[in-house]
Amino acid sequence: MLTMSGHSKWSTIKHKKEITDSARGKVFSKLSRAISIAVKTGGSNNPATNYKLKLAIDAARAANMPKINIEKALSKAETSGDLVEIRYEGFAPGGAGIIVEAATDNRNRTAQVIKQIFEKGGGQVVNPGAVAFDFETTGLIIVEKTADVETQMLELIEVGAKDIVETPDGIEVYIDPHQTSAAKDTIEKNYTVLSMSLIQKPKMLHEVTDESSASKVVDLLSTLEESEDVQEVYTNAHIPDSLLEESR
Repeated sequence: MLTMSGHSKWSTIKHKKEITDSARGKVFSKLSRAISIAVKTGGSNNPATNYKLKLAIDAARAANMPKINIEKALSKAETSGDLVEIRYEGFAPGGAGIIVEAATDNRNRTAQVIKQIFEKGGGQVVNPGAVAFDFETTGLIIVEKTADVETQMLELIEVGAKDIVETPDGIEVYIDPHQTSAAKDTIEKNYTVLSMSLIQKPKMLHEVTDESSASKVVDLLSTLEESEDVQEVYTNAHIPDSLLEESR
């Protein structure tokens, strides 16, 4: 069985929320913006020639986003105006690293909002590169578990997984970014894919060892996630299960 040294439980919590949250409108809004950004940065609205767009569309489908919503997002992408993708880096209380990916049509407004969230949460925004070096872009496919998990995990290794982690809510398959869409198609022939995305995976984890710090980190991450312009939040914070439950 493969395990992952750089596994942050925040990834699991976040994706579980996306899967089970009844108010899926916010998730769909983020997915629509991801499609718009992919069209702009990839220079094409054709997923066959725009790799990032193909991933964005596949992620939307994996989240059960209706086809009409995807088509509207593609159409709107061509007239999305000044929408741009911006990355912010910072530290949580205690020193855990955080990467925030946002999509905005007003850089100044978003920068100020992110800075205020960090400061209010006891953290700080830092210069680009100060945190990013400790993360790597990785494909993440979350697969629904079957009764025979051991066999399932062995079969999932065959799709080219770099790491596999069993969690209470599914099997997390970490894979090369350029193989993510193909791996998802292969996995779906035998298993149910709950979600798919490109993430920033921590290379090393920052251990959180006390309840107070855990609560502050979780509160900061949650507030960032809820910000309107924020698309994704990543951290290298590793919070033990006992502290994680107490901090929710």
